[in-house]
Amino acid sequence: MSIAFTFPGQGSQMVGMGRELATSFATAREVFEEIDESLEQKLAHLMFEGPQETLTLTENAQPALMAVSIAVIRVLEKDFNYKVADQAAFVAGHSLGEYSALAAASAISVSEAARLLKTRGKAMQAAVPVGEGAMAALLGLELDQAQALTEKAASGGVCQVANDNAPGQVVISGHRQAIDRAVEMAKDFGARRAVLLDVSAPFHCSLMAPAVEIMDEALQGVEVMAPSVPVVANVQARESTAPDEIVKNLLDQVTGTVRWRESISHMAANGVSRTLEIGSGKVLSGLARRIERSLEAVSIGTPQDIDAFFEKINA
Repeated sequence: MSIAFTFPGQGSQMVGMGRELATSFATAREVFEEIDESLEQKLAHLMFEGPQETLTLTENAQPALMAVSIAVIRVLEKDFNYKVADQAAFVAGHSLGEYSALAAASAISVSEAARLLKTRGKAMQAAVPVGEGAMAALLGLELDQAQALTEKAASGGVCQVANDNAPGQVVISGHRQAIDRAVEMAKDFGARRAVLLDVSAPFHCSLMAPAVEIMDEALQGVEVMAPSVPVVANVQARESTAPDEIVKNLLDQVTGTVRWRESISHMAANGVSRTLEIGSGKVLSGLARRIERSLEAVSIGTPQDIDAFFEKINA
């Protein structure tokens, strides 16, 4: 069976995430301590105890989600001898999850991934003044319909597709007024629903350009190596293994569309029959089943999930 490891993005954070892992596995505790030390921050305490509003801040949520994903990976590898390099045909991550995927595939160190995500979160938050940007989920529209809607709603502002998540689920991003217009017009374009998202900035659109410069400088100081497993990049929806291309993909991703539907379809077309969602939440498993009904999608984020997974594969 060909397997892809996938890593969640922002929105999957929740108070308490990682706590059971830390209680059950010294390996997980070591990951959280390593990241706390690299950030000079008690991020693990924030993850375990909250408050939610502080955990949800972009600069905290991004490294926190990566921390849980890598804690699971390290437990699988060290405690169960289930190694990414041996088991995975591909790795891929949704938005910030691409950094988790790169760390899991040993292309960047965990400490560097944490610092990069802290910088990325701050830079994305600072790129657009609060209140000037917005994002909305369009339910029941396909990509071409969503693109037609954004072109009509832009009206001189920025209104772009941020995430092509699954059939009938597209997220748009841009200036608040343009996104409001798109929400009002969505049903005319065939949407079942259009919902403004509770986010702090308009991610994955051209308004994030100031964050690209900051991330360019940050990535120049990081050693990026060839990954142990091909990494399917958000902006390409295909695999990359060359370090220079990986860096370019990370920079393009800040303003570019997360092509998740195409990424999952690409991996399925290349033999993947099971996806393992590694980390907090079950969002990506739900999307995987919507994108490719033949896929077996498994979420692994807690000790109970780990036990259930090995019980299943060893049965």
